[in-house]
Amino acid sequence: MRWKSTVIAGALAAATALAAPSVGAKEFKWAFQGNLNSLDPHGLFETFTIGFHGNMYEPLIAYDDKMNVVPALAESFTQTGPNTWRVKMRPGVKFHNGNDLTADDFIFSWKRALTEGSDMKVPAGKIKEIKKIDEMTFDIITPNPNPILPRDLLILYVMDKEWSIEHKTTAATNLKGGEEGNYANLNANGTGPFMVTSHAAGVKTTLKRFDGYWKNIPSNVSKATFTPVSQDATRVAALLSGEMDLSYPVPVQDWQRLKDAPGVQPLAGPEARTIFLGFDQVRDELLYSNIKGKNPFKDVRVRKAFAHAINVEAIKKKVMRGSSVPAGLMVAPQIGGFASELNAHWKYDTAMSKKLLADAGYPDGFEVTMDCPNDRYVNDEKICQAAASMLARVGVKVKVLAQTKSKYFGKVLSQNNYDTSFYLLGWTPGTMDSHQAIEPLIACRTKEKGRGLFNLGGYCNERIHALAPMIESESDQTKRANMIKEVFKIHQDEVGHIPLHQQPLSWGVSDRVTVNQRPDNVLDLRYVVVK
Repeated sequence: MRWKSTVIAGALAAATALAAPSVGAKEFKWAFQGNLNSLDPHGLFETFTIGFHGNMYEPLIAYDDKMNVVPALAESFTQTGPNTWRVKMRPGVKFHNGNDLTADDFIFSWKRALTEGSDMKVPAGKIKEIKKIDEMTFDIITPNPNPILPRDLLILYVMDKEWSIEHKTTAATNLKGGEEGNYANLNANGTGPFMVTSHAAGVKTTLKRFDGYWKNIPSNVSKATFTPVSQDATRVAALLSGEMDLSYPVPVQDWQRLKDAPGVQPLAGPEARTIFLGFDQVRDELLYSNIKGKNPFKDVRVRKAFAHAINVEAIKKKVMRGSSVPAGLMVAPQIGGFASELNAHWKYDTAMSKKLLADAGYPDGFEVTMDCPNDRYVNDEKICQAAASMLARVGVKVKVLAQTKSKYFGKVLSQNNYDTSFYLLGWTPGTMDSHQAIEPLIACRTKEKGRGLFNLGGYCNERIHALAPMIESESDQTKRANMIKEVFKIHQDEVGHIPLHQQPLSWGVSDRVTVNQRPDNVLDLRYVVVK
């Protein structure tokens, strides 16, 4: 997307009226398969968590119901030079505790997002420095020209500086299993349309409408209650009984059941999330394998053998009930920069796989553990089990370690030194642009700007690493598209990861509510209406 000098201002910034409680306001109850482990908006870089936080916290700009970029806490966001953006904060905005929003709050939030416990180093790292002009105005300086900076900041939420200092939560905390010492893990104070009234991780989170919200929204919800329900059958039963107004994901095999049941319906569509497999390509010896003294995944022949052993069409048919879209790229068709001509998956060929393994010195295969979440993606554990079964046919014995997402992410992410040998992960670029898959997932792992932060296996190609910042700063869309294609072609040839498919959006919804189903699988309470 090419940004002109004045990106978002004028008429779009006019909707500043306070939102009085809607007439006939109602309670809305929903369930998701995973937990909300923390309320810290700078903690975990994970779609469900970020999306949930977006109901309480807000960025400078945001998505509307059509995924258009519109003003949020920035009244205007103007590019005044190749590396400079002038931001004017929206006047009259209040935090939930009554404090006024100022430029200092964003500057503080940016610095907080760069602290050790933050997963938001990637978006925060796009900014070199911030120069405060006055109480409501500041200049963002980027290291290089960055025409997509507004999109990069869509998930960088603004916290109240005074509140954070008061409660000693000036540094972010990424929960691995219960670091409750950080006040922001258990409490929230944003500018969003809903306030947290109670939060018990793994049990229930209750929100109420913030009557001082700065704009009108379609929702008539006065109280919203979220309950994590890990079991598919229990989640569907809660929807059918009327205990829940929305449950997701719904197993694809239950779609017909919802169609046949009175008062509910399935809500499905293509999701912009790619599910893929990755390998540890950094360590000289794998942590979880019977091969000692070397790392099989450093050999491209082994990675190609794995790619040829995975039958994505069988996964689509047997595991996903025909609802997935097999992938050859790390991004979905909805993402800017998607190259359809490169989207073919490796041919399923067990003979080729066995030959590649033998050529690499593993004629009898080897053993390895696969890390897998069991409550994050649609049929995630079943996908891992299917992949393990397929790899067994070529002699590779895979032990599937499936855990809840809190334990899974706590194990495999940077805070735990990427403790994995082989893993399944899913990714939706929050910017809806390929660069936000390339930089965090495919570029070499460095501390600089958070580059490669979610490249769990440490895949590294110097040409790709050099192209990543060039793609970020290039404003010529043809040149930019060609660079993105070059990255994807190199990555495919080297089997940096194995893309499997785009999973379906799979929600079950009561007839008494209307919701907006976004392609990034985010539930935005601003657009929930209870009849």
